[in-house]
Amino acid sequence: MVFKTIIGISAYYHDSAIALIINGEIKFAAQEERYTREKNTAAFPFNAIRSCLEEFDLTLAEVDAVVFYEKPFLKLERIIQNFYEIAPNGFMQFMPFFKDWTAKKLFLKNEIRKKLREIDGNNGHLVPVFFSSHHLSHAASAFFPSPFGKAAILTLDAVGEWATASIGQGDQNKIVLEKAMNFPNSVGILYSSFTYFLGFSVNSGEYKMMGLAPLGDLNSDQTKRFIAIIKKEIVTVFSDGSIKLNQHYFKYRSGLKMIRKKRWEQLFGAKKKPNESFNQRHKNIALAIQTVLEEIILKMAITAKKLTGSSNLCLAGGVALNSVATGKLVESKIFEQIWIQPAAGDAGGALGAALAFYYSKNDRFVSAKDKMNHGFIGPAHKKSEILGALRLKKLKYEYFDEAFLLNQKVAKFLAQDKVVGWVKGRLEFGPRALGGRSILASPKSKGMKDRINRRIKFREDFRPFAPVMLSGEAEKYFNVCHDASYMQYVHRITENQREVGLEQFPSVLHGDSSARIQTVTSNEHPLYGILNAFKVQTGIGMLINTSFNRNKEPIVQGLESIIEVFLMSDIDILVIDNFFIKK
Repeated sequence: MVFKTIIGISAYYHDSAIALIINGEIKFAAQEERYTREKNTAAFPFNAIRSCLEEFDLTLAEVDAVVFYEKPFLKLERIIQNFYEIAPNGFMQFMPFFKDWTAKKLFLKNEIRKKLREIDGNNGHLVPVFFSSHHLSHAASAFFPSPFGKAAILTLDAVGEWATASIGQGDQNKIVLEKAMNFPNSVGILYSSFTYFLGFSVNSGEYKMMGLAPLGDLNSDQTKRFIAIIKKEIVTVFSDGSIKLNQHYFKYRSGLKMIRKKRWEQLFGAKKKPNESFNQRHKNIALAIQTVLEEIILKMAITAKKLTGSSNLCLAGGVALNSVATGKLVESKIFEQIWIQPAAGDAGGALGAALAFYYSKNDRFVSAKDKMNHGFIGPAHKKSEILGALRLKKLKYEYFDEAFLLNQKVAKFLAQDKVVGWVKGRLEFGPRALGGRSILASPKSKGMKDRINRRIKFREDFRPFAPVMLSGEAEKYFNVCHDASYMQYVHRITENQREVGLEQFPSVLHGDSSARIQTVTSNEHPLYGILNAFKVQTGIGMLINTSFNRNKEPIVQGLESIIEVFLMSDIDILVIDNFFIKK
């Protein structure tokens, strides 16, 4: 059988998503949360599949395979083995797990076919259903879309079936996973445990803790003591980057909590309360675990280099989204080139599952510099749909036939410290807004960070914003010459620009003068024209780029949610493709 058209699915844990591959080329990928408005939803991706089929005028009869991103039997084996090892502890937690698995996940192939019949009753039952392994899906999502023909592959997350980290090697259409670290030892669980201790939500608040860490003081005795405690009591870090978690301090194997709270409080002080403000101790704890994480990742990267001998590295898994650590990895120069899957978490597993299956059945290898179209591989809005939505809400608009004139007008308002909701073309794939569904503002305004946090995003005051910039600006201010089109890396502003930068860009620099940068080089990118227009008017080809959403909500996609966030927040201007709407 020829496997040409393949759909990959991630679901039932968090970040449900789908991806469509045709002849090895990535045609579509989207997360279910963008449709349902439930952030990090684990639900079966009904809406994303329907959107994909509609976009490409497909029925399920024309789909050659559906591939799920992990193997349920292997995962069940790990869960049963874990409960067996800790019995009789955890029995009350085992029963709900067992009930859920026997009702749905144990017979997942039938469950998926049932869901597909609900989407396409005539053809849903005809589609062959296959399974990939969790870490192979991550590895494939990292390597196959990368610009490399050969590369080392490092995947890091909480846990898949058994593996929590793996090192592999990609060569054309083949991936070999050569080394793995297994549950219960996990870098992702280690980091998420501190996320929980500092009052953030596990599986969604890790990036907040990463944003808190730069406010810690690395030179303080308290931070140094916390680092020493972590490495002595919480985790043993071995020379190859593998770790061993001290289960005396953890509860995730036997309970519904990550940690043994009282034992942690004896080491680090009281757990942060929900309504408590962040104090310096909290910030120093965040910096301490961030520092330990960076040490682990650098050691793993060195091991990957020794195992593979490759000069290229690809990364995926949720931990790969820690852009502070990956920035340090780039600066270490262990590898000449690094590429990180922008949807590195479980959502990207849908893409990896489809790619892994395709290349297991086909010798053809698709070679291209950017196989993910800058990340813009989701749905787009039709002009008639936009017109209908604007008229329904009785919003006045201007329509521009020429993008150049629209960019000139928007840049003028940005230079006046106006905030712009920016919706252009296809939806980006992954947790970060890359310019398809963004909020844009001037980095020069001193009060802009507080304004967006308090009156638009409605989130914590300490949260910084990423600067998006033309590649020349990245080289000038951050000495960055490598690609950073997916907001993969945090770098510090150069020493000679530090004073100027702190004065000119107060809203995009962290407390340690670093920033999670995004670079734009292609004139096909939806932010290229506006960056150039802003540079002409202000002399700086840089803007604040943050996701178009409010706190605890997914990035907007539907026109109703786009207009709602615009009207119910302090955004001044809304741009939807070539439509300009001003409050």
